Amino acid sequence: MRKFSRILVPFLEGSLVKEILVALVLGIAVALIAPNAAQSLGFLGTIFISALKGVAPVLVFFLVAASIANQNVDTHTAMKPIIVLYAIGTLLAAIVAVVASFAWPTTIQLVDAAKGSTPGGISEVLKNLLLNVVDNPVKALQNANYIGILAWALAFGFILRKASDTTREVIQDFSEAVTTVVRIVIRFAPFGIFGLVANTVATVGLGAFVGYGKLLLVLVGSMAFMAFIVYPAMIWVCTRKNPYPLAIECLRISGVCAFFTRSSAANIPVNLDLCRKLKLDESTYSISIPLGATINMGGAAITITVLTLAAANSLGIQIDVWTAILLSFVSALCAGGASGVPGGSLMLIPLACGLFGIDNATAMQVVAVGFIIGVIQDSCETALNSSSDVMFTAAACLRQKRLEGK
Repeated sequence: MRKFSRILVPFLEGSLVKEILVALVLGIAVALIAPNAAQSLGFLGTIFISALKGVAPVLVFFLVAASIANQNVDTHTAMKPIIVLYAIGTLLAAIVAVVASFAWPTTIQLVDAAKGSTPGGISEVLKNLLLNVVDNPVKALQNANYIGILAWALAFGFILRKASDTTREVIQDFSEAVTTVVRIVIRFAPFGIFGLVANTVATVGLGAFVGYGKLLLVLVGSMAFMAFIVYPAMIWVCTRKNPYPLAIECLRISGVCAFFTRSSAANIPVNLDLCRKLKLDESTYSISIPLGATINMGGAAITITVLTLAAANSLGIQIDVWTAILLSFVSALCAGGASGVPGGSLMLIPLACGLFGIDNATAMQVVAVGFIIGVIQDSCETALNSSSDVMFTAAACLRQKRLEGK
């Protein structure tokens, strides 16, 4: 047992980024050298996707319910504009992702994917949405109906806010337990990605990665647009001053660190220290920074939106403008419940895919593609999310001083 632990512990604590890179290279090499053997390795990817499918519905339910039930928002004046900035920033990120996806549509290689049906406009989407919302909660979990899961999680969360501290702590413990299971599953992502890449390259060739490259360009381009155009514009509206010194400072210190840690939660101490150096109100940033690591998820909104629309394009599903706008709101809402673990936003893609009737098995293939490009995507996403926590906190504090005439 001790020998097994000495082997397992270093693996679980190793660099996931490096392991995924090695898996990518090995998968391509095996596919090129022995394509027949590579196709048989696809079962590793199937096991990984099946594990994700099993844990994702439970994760979404407890994550959202615990987040709402234990939410404790301060009522002093500086917090309200920060929360508004968090919400607007996340929604604008989803809208930018929709525009980018329509301007530069992307597709991805999906194996044995069930063809989705084209929604009959916004009315049909809303009808299906309402039917999914009122689904039986047990049935929703069993059938991976993420819209229903989200609705029931929100309902339980708001009701449990009035429950005793002990009850809310139990819900939080369940959420942390499921998150730990997800972390363990994700640690085995290199094996799943190795099998997926080997099978994909052996089946369709290296051309599959061209689609991944275009997908990354849309993802990273949308995040860069938010970081250097949209967020500075929001800062200017609050401060009426040149926003770029603040934006660049946040990206340089917070963004770079978050890029490598790939965890908004792990970057909280860095953000708190940066707020102290910027001489912000401690009673404000001590709450807004941890809160932002939970609900300020512009990068996650972009990831969910772009990958969902890529899946729809791949399946030939036609999407009108109003349905895309609805997707923006759903993606922004989903992003607020994204897990704090690396790749956490990917676990909420099936919820958005449910809007277009994309089955869970296909949606999980999209999640797997997200892990393949996650070496870059997740790092950029976390950098955008975490740095904007400080940007918006500083903007709100400076706005408060401007209104008070200081």
